Amino acid sequence: MRVLGLIPARGGSRAVPRKNVRELAGRPAIAWTIDQARSCGRLDRIVVTTDDEEIAQIARGEGAEVPFLRPGELALDDTPDLPVYLHALSWLREHDGHEPDLVVWLRPTAPLREPDDIAGALDVLEASGADCVRSVCKAEHHPYWMLALDGDRLVPFVEPDSGAVLRRQLLPPVYRLNGAVDAVRRDRVDPGGRELFAGDIAAYVMPRDRSVDIDDELDVALADVLLRRRLG
Repeated sequence: MRVLGLIPARGGSRAVPRKNVRELAGRPAIAWTIDQARSCGRLDRIVVTTDDEEIAQIARGEGAEVPFLRPGELALDDTPDLPVYLHALSWLREHDGHEPDLVVWLRPTAPLREPDDIAGALDVLEASGADCVRSVCKAEHHPYWMLALDGDRLVPFVEPDSGAVLRRQLLPPVYRLNGAVDAVRRDRVDPGGRELFAGDIAAYVMPRDRSVDIDDELDVALADVLLRRRLG
């Protein structure tokens, strides 16, 4: 089966400016993801979809393909994944005659994944028969212990079935998306749908120390420390 690694990396970002090229352990953030994709050994092509020429130059220097620049209207703060995916696959089909069977979506904002995580998600997709696989880790905070404000009063965000606050050891396990690896069967994607990753979704479970997803400056600092520790 032909497997495409697709790395979405737009130039803009609100909370962390230029986060896809932010330096982490001495390298641009996107470089870590390209390295992991190349080291996996399961991807036939590694393509970066970006609207930004600096990101494109860095990506090419790291060994990824950047055969096109993404239109600006597909690189806005609220642009969902699906139209970015459809644009990339349409370009590759029309210009290269390339139609992958599986697409692995690798966000540069998850720089702590390992190459084995990419391979593991593909193994789950192939073995499960699911439409797609999404990587997750155990949630740091359980929703049963989360609160909302009703005016100035605290109320439970989720009411436990028992109506009582449970001990941590008795809480049912919950998981969060970590943004590290998503894999999808191309022929299961609905071009007219709302979501890229939909339908029958299987999980690939990762440990929390490989699940940092860069959304703010604290995440940047944590990712930098963990990557430097990994390098020894």
